[in-house]
Amino acid sequence: MYSKELTKGTLQPIILKLLSQHDKMYGYEITQKVKELTKGKIDISEGALYPILHKLESKNVLETEKVYIGKRVRKYYSVTKSGKQVIADQTNQINDFIKTLSLIFNPKPTAK
Repeated sequence: MYSKELTKGTLQPIILKLLSQHDKMYGYEITQKVKELTKGKIDISEGALYPILHKLESKNVLETEKVYIGKRVRKYYSVTKSGKQVIADQTNQINDFIKTLSLIFNPKPTAK
């Protein structure tokens, strides 16, 4: 599992990308899907997840729908129309960041 310090800046783009690939998801489902896709290397705690979801909702990137399951309420998150552009921008930025890190951690041999 990666350290919280290493993953901290990537949690929002990870959550947004995942939500963009699904109609709607609830919090626990998001954490489990990330854990599954990363083979347990990235574990998003509830303490990290919900502040990000609430912030994105307040910025109109995400919208919520409450579904009653018996006596419990499950809150589903989905991407708004304006949120789709945010996801595209963040996806481009994270991909560029990965390429930049690669320049440092996997440098190509220089010609002599």
